[in-house]
Amino acid sequence: MKIHPAGNKIVTRLLIVLLLINALFVILIKGYLTAKLVVGLISLLLITGVAVFFRLPNRQIPSLTDDTIICPADGKIVVIEEVMEPEYFKDMRKQVSIFMSLTNVHVNWYPIEGIIRYVKYHAGKYLVAWHPKSSELNERNTIVLEGKHGEVLMQQVAGFVARKIVSYAQTGHHIKRGDQIGMIKFGSRVDLYLPLDTEIQVSLDQKVRAGKTVIGILPS
Repeated sequence: MKIHPAGNKIVTRLLIVLLLINALFVILIKGYLTAKLVVGLISLLLITGVAVFFRLPNRQIPSLTDDTIICPADGKIVVIEEVMEPEYFKDMRKQVSIFMSLTNVHVNWYPIEGIIRYVKYHAGKYLVAWHPKSSELNERNTIVLEGKHGEVLMQQVAGFVARKIVSYAQTGHHIKRGDQIGMIKFGSRVDLYLPLDTEIQVSLDQKVRAGKTVIGILPS
């Protein structure tokens, strides 16, 4: 299992700490074999769980037309509605939001090919990611992509557990659909703001996969 670079230090440091704890437990505590086995098992489960949080799957992006929006995150569709986008477009857009649980892959991928026109980080709160106000109040990172069929705004939104957004997006860079953006540590949500006449291809509560599920078709 490949680990995302953002998780290498965390996994390595945790492994060292757990090895030291288990070594000290074995050396200093005489007897109590069952207790030592329990500590070892808990340590194994803990390091495995954290490593799984930071897993980086190899996703093969299918060949699609330029107007196709591919899913940027694993998770579940929790919002499909028309809203006022206040930061960049300042007009009505279709919002599609994907909730990422602790068990989902936390890496994010670009939904379309194009040029990065806008990147802005916002410090904020850490409401639970499914809270209606989390898109406005939580720590988040906004990215606007300009493709052949217009602009798409994407937000990485931190949640109650997630306290760190990792993003490699830089204004002016040309990116391909399915290129890696970064990750949101320990789950949260990703919001997409799309033109109103986008043909949405997903439904509420649908489970989706990054780089595999088609979110919608942009207007020509």
